[in-house]
Amino acid sequence: MEINTALILCAGYGKRLNPITLNKPKPLIEINQITLLENTLKLINSLEVKNIYINTFYLGDQINNFIEKLNFKPKPKIIHDGEKILETGGGILNLMKYSDQENFLIFNPDTIWNENYQNEIKNMEKFYFEKKLKNILLVVEKSKSFDERMKGDFSEENRKLSKLGDKKYIFTGCQILNRQVFENYKLNTFSINQIWEKMISKKELYGHKSEQAFTHLTDFEIYQKLTKI
Repeated sequence: MEINTALILCAGYGKRLNPITLNKPKPLIEINQITLLENTLKLINSLEVKNIYINTFYLGDQINNFIEKLNFKPKPKIIHDGEKILETGGGILNLMKYSDQENFLIFNPDTIWNENYQNEIKNMEKFYFEKKLKNILLVVEKSKSFDERMKGDFSEENRKLSKLGDKKYIFTGCQILNRQVFENYKLNTFSINQIWEKMISKKELYGHKSEQAFTHLTDFEIYQKLTKI
């Protein structure tokens, strides 16, 4: 891939997965005998992305210890949010301070990623650069979701995303963005949704459709179903 820096968002409390997350951060939950975090790292590695940053907050020491023992190469750099959790938007902005890159591949680790996503992400990147975009999300029709309760996040028309209409597309947890979308934002606690809303208002938020069956570790109920399969 042309993009050589990936960010993995690992700071959240994962409260919907209580009681597991009372003493374990969500990215270290195992599905199919591999943690969500290592599974995400495997996909990033297959994309040949050389620089990986992970943000932490809740039970961050466990993630730090896990990475130390994993001996993964390239070794991810761990950045703690600080005195307060920064949420998705603030977390991304904070991670960007440690890189001089313009474009970033960003993952939520609570999707069960697999090698079938490789080509989709590469094609998403190709479209991103061809059209000189600032933000593109990998989205999937909610009919492909393992968790049938999941509601759609976006509607799509001609690759552009909006919050109007039937909203039959779910954000998979993978996106590409340019640091310019954070222009005039100061480091604080805020959601990436603020950025998306701004991009939608300018008709500049794009989507790339995934054809994969989508499995997301939404909550404890889904965890129980996935571990019984």
